[in-house]
Amino acid sequence: MEVVPGASEFPLPESFLEFLNQNGLDPSIYAASQSTPRYIRLKPGSILEREAIEDEIKCKLEEVYWLPDFYCLPPDVRIASTKAYQEGKIYGIDAASGAAVLALDVSPGDHVLDLCAAPGAKLCMILDLLGCSGSVTGVDVARHRLAAARTILQKYAIGDQCRLFVADGTTFSLTPLRAQSNSKSCANTEVGEKTEIYNKWTPRRKWKEQKRIAKAAKTLSQIQEPELIFYGQHSGVVGLSKHNVYRKVNNHEISQFGYDKVLVDAECTHDGSIKHIQKFEQWGWMTLPRRVLDAERTDDLTVLQLKLVTNGFRLLKVGGSLVYSTCSLTVAQNEDVIECFLSEHASAKLLEIDAAKNWPCKQARVAKALRFDPVTSSTSGLFVAKFTKLMA
Repeated sequence: MEVVPGASEFPLPESFLEFLNQNGLDPSIYAASQSTPRYIRLKPGSILEREAIEDEIKCKLEEVYWLPDFYCLPPDVRIASTKAYQEGKIYGIDAASGAAVLALDVSPGDHVLDLCAAPGAKLCMILDLLGCSGSVTGVDVARHRLAAARTILQKYAIGDQCRLFVADGTTFSLTPLRAQSNSKSCANTEVGEKTEIYNKWTPRRKWKEQKRIAKAAKTLSQIQEPELIFYGQHSGVVGLSKHNVYRKVNNHEISQFGYDKVLVDAECTHDGSIKHIQKFEQWGWMTLPRRVLDAERTDDLTVLQLKLVTNGFRLLKVGGSLVYSTCSLTVAQNEDVIECFLSEHASAKLLEIDAAKNWPCKQARVAKALRFDPVTSSTSGLFVAKFTKLMA
């Protein structure tokens, strides 16, 4: 593979430059990666400790003017070893990813679905915005990644309203637990039938958890029933039977009692994640065609992305909001996916993102959808589109 000097400080393979050209992308966005800040979010209640955090990391936290509670640092600052990070007062999340969450317009009392929840930074932000009411359901097909998200929730002590399911996001069918209590068709288990009642969640012993992970890895492609791996004290699970937690509802009930907000931050080629592309310096540029440029893989991903946004929309109640995002900058994984989705769903309508009036981003090729990139936004690359569900 011929590697040619690009606009960045590391060489870009010719095949990647062709890929960028085909998608109308300027290679200079990868040059900006060297100056793109590192972003953190302060956990609510930690703002009074800002000065102490600055003393520890030996630099000032610069407020991100367009994103509440976000701060930027020089790109070489490391936070993992800091007391503030270890005590759960700050967490790293790119500002563009924070914008995708802010686009949801989460309000106290909302029931939110994060359909691709791992590794968990967006999940944390959703829970921060939600406060002490409503609920968040996090779903991911990769058990080890969702287990890491669970660890983060426990570290930051914000999982009280949350439940986590290892499940295929394209087929996940469980609605918020308010549907169980409000639906007229909600039935108790048969008299005399053995029931499993959920008590307060407690961590499994480490060896038992590792054994379960190993078993799950062997059957990853055969996931059937969602596996509940975590639930907070006020997630609605405690005190319910497994029958009620796993009860599925029909489309009419979903229209009334489905999720208020759904985030589909879909799996993608990560070509917009500058830090991801930089890793090919260690991985070897020869692996880039297989990981990013392979047409068959991209075709598979666009099918997956369409299925994810379709299922997320199915679980959304009428009048609710869904945000679709990827860290790819390609048209195929973004505009093409949402145009195909809109053509198949008459009840879906693209919305203006109200919070975006001051965002440093570009208009996408589809009206009302937005794009972030390092040059325009001083963030990693991200595509964001917001929908609502109309009465069918």
